[in-house]
Amino acid sequence: MDATVQESQLARTRRARRVDRALSVRYPDARCELDFRNPFELLIATVLSAQTTDVRVNQTTPELFDRWPDAAAMATADLQDLEDVLRPTGFFRAKARSVSGIGAALVERFGGQVPARLDDLVTLPGVGRKTANVVLGNAFGVPGITVDTHVQRLSQRLGYTTSEDPVVIEAELGALLEKREWTMASHRLIFHGRRTCFARRPACGACPVATMCPSAGIGETDPVVAAEMVRD
Repeated sequence: MDATVQESQLARTRRARRVDRALSVRYPDARCELDFRNPFELLIATVLSAQTTDVRVNQTTPELFDRWPDAAAMATADLQDLEDVLRPTGFFRAKARSVSGIGAALVERFGGQVPARLDDLVTLPGVGRKTANVVLGNAFGVPGITVDTHVQRLSQRLGYTTSEDPVVIEAELGALLEKREWTMASHRLIFHGRRTCFARRPACGACPVATMCPSAGIGETDPVVAAEMVRD
């Protein structure tokens, strides 16, 4: 695709939806990779996922939720005990304060339950739009676009946006995709970013959307080498 050709909003919309369909074929198992059993667990796990991997969070949360299974328990947890459990996730002191504060806020303002509205979720300690949309989309079935580092990078590479502002990216990506697809489209972009379209050296030669991507060719173009780079 010639990146110098001015693309209309309609053409960009059609291309974005073709890309999403192609990614749905490549990643039929795309999903939230954080383990959770209820909205509270997903909320806490998402906050903990900052600056670490989902794998590390999933290794940490079983003990966390065994000891403090709900908002009331989390609110009254000893901070030192929380820090000890959360240490493997990094930034454990700040995260301990955040999850304790979330527990207290849920008890004080929401009857101990996780609210299902973005405007309410973002009032909780350590919760921004990204975390709120993860919870809404995966725990409540409310469509939302999660602009994490992968979605931001791919949205720029695919020519959906030139912005660095996650709020702007969320709005511009949302305007291109059907609302009902927002949550799953986010998962597919995240899967693609983790498995193929890497930050430093994307595997362009093994990319299912290379023919629709204005950035195609910035990474490894040899199909054999690129295929070896792709992660499961």
